[in-house]
Amino acid sequence: MTLNDPLASVFSNIINCEKIGKHQLTIRPSSKFIMKVLNVLHEKRYVGECKETKVSGGNAVDISLIGAINKCGVIKPRFSITVDDYTKYEKRYLPSRGFGIIIVSTHKGLMTHEEAKQKKLGGRLIAYCY
Repeated sequence: MTLNDPLASVFSNIINCEKIGKHQLTIRPSSKFIMKVLNVLHEKRYVGECKETKVSGGNAVDISLIGAINKCGVIKPRFSITVDDYTKYEKRYLPSRGFGIIIVSTHKGLMTHEEAKQKKLGGRLIAYCY
């Protein structure tokens, strides 16, 4: 099976497993980028532990779900953003102020939009979660 957007398929798998009440999820294939996005979600307590394991044909990620995600998705196209634009995209992708996160890729690494605003960094929008 070929994947056009592996991160989007990871997010759709997470949403589907959250809806049916699963507590464990294994995702293949894995990449460093997917692991970094999952680590941001783990830091903000949207998912539990994320462990990468070696399997034949590549890597897999075991994710423990804690039932904290209502909706998540990738942002396509990956808009470039400046510090002044965060409010506009918060209104577009999040249900209300202070509820949920937008993951941003900056030159200092992946972080949430709140951290990027505090550090006055722009970047590219990657995903949202609430």
